[in-house]
Amino acid sequence: MEPRSFDGGADRPQGSADGQTGRVIVVGPYLRVRKGDPDAVDHRAVRDNDARLDEAAGLARAIDLDIAEAVLTPISQIRPATYLGKGKVEEIVGVIAAHHADLVVMDCALSPIQQRNLEKAWNTKVLDRTGLILEIFGRRAKTKEGALQVELAHLNYQRSRLVRSWTHLERQRGGFGFMGGPGETQIEADRRLIGERITRLENELKKVQATRRLHRAGRQRVPYRVVALVGYTNAGKSTLFNRLTRADVQAADMLFATLDPTLRALSLPHGGKAMLSDTVGFISNLPTQLVAAFRATLEEVLEADLILHVRDISHEDAEAQERDVDTVLRQLGVDAGGGRILEVWNKIDRFEPEQRENLANIAARRDQEHPVFLVSAVSGEGVDDLLLAIEQRLAATRTVLDLTIDAADGAGVSWLHRNAEVLSKQLQDGRYVMTVRADETKRDAIIERFQAVVREE
Repeated sequence: MEPRSFDGGADRPQGSADGQTGRVIVVGPYLRVRKGDPDAVDHRAVRDNDARLDEAAGLARAIDLDIAEAVLTPISQIRPATYLGKGKVEEIVGVIAAHHADLVVMDCALSPIQQRNLEKAWNTKVLDRTGLILEIFGRRAKTKEGALQVELAHLNYQRSRLVRSWTHLERQRGGFGFMGGPGETQIEADRRLIGERITRLENELKKVQATRRLHRAGRQRVPYRVVALVGYTNAGKSTLFNRLTRADVQAADMLFATLDPTLRALSLPHGGKAMLSDTVGFISNLPTQLVAAFRATLEEVLEADLILHVRDISHEDAEAQERDVDTVLRQLGVDAGGGRILEVWNKIDRFEPEQRENLANIAARRDQEHPVFLVSAVSGEGVDDLLLAIEQRLAATRTVLDLTIDAADGAGVSWLHRNAEVLSKQLQDGRYVMTVRADETKRDAIIERFQAVVREE
């Protein structure tokens, strides 16, 4: 067991009037991977344990928990009763006592039985990775949609915890008396109430999804393509979003600073427009409840014409993070082929010139199908090249058309502005000479209505 101290833990006064210190112990119970172990091919096995523990501590700090100590605890196997072996459990008892900790965060998914047994053994509250992430999401969600999604995920998680043997859950309520049988137990009543609330939330979320579909349909009637930012949490997506759109979305050096989706207009180099979407950050071992509950939020990714996969290339676990994001995208049904995803290596300002040159050489060797763009969202370096690439990718599936239209045909001109991207418009002898760019759904209608001619590239 390898303890790691965090600033401010040991020097603070022990205890308070109610016996609560507010201190937290973070435990990283990671399975040892032996050479030749078939599990070693799994992407989670290659993740650096120190980086995983740092990430767990970052998650705890994201909700202002006071971390007294982070403990790396390699294990050879998962114990059904307590996850950890008996010796490890007893060692952590001493760590808890030394810091007078009130909470232990276990960086793993615990079963309800494991959580209950650890709480009894340590005489303190225990929170697993899923519960911690749900706590963060609960604090961060600002919109009604986000709050609904968080509550749904939390209730699904809470419902699975109702096997815990607290005394108030074992009492029976009296029945109606018609059959004379036993009444409804408290745990059954709680499970029923949670189930009813989940049903109501799911119905409300269906309405939210329907509203979002209407909004998307409205955007599709306007010739704006959607570009979605995705990436590991704290990869710098919101900072890049602000840089590209000149917006002021919250951007902070913390995990899950952004939860609610944000859309802003994106101005392209040659005057075109697109919509840029900032989405929630991904993370390894994303709780299954959140993949399902946040599907409405991530629909912007599913519907996007182009996806920018933003990576913190300076992070020590950058490759493992890349695989985690790819895994979630596959879970969502996003196809990585067809040039739909552009990879963005962010935070190059953290590298020395020689290191940047090495990264540029690596990026240059990537094939045309999977290009890489080096940027600094903080300084703006490389952003112009990225914008140009976005414009080129969005234009690749669209047709450029030349046409003339009577200047008096205001309805026709207005229709073109609504249904195509007007690249140029000049008035000559009472007629507009126009060049427009349209996608495949509008191409034939423009050719038929205005006798437009496809421009040869």
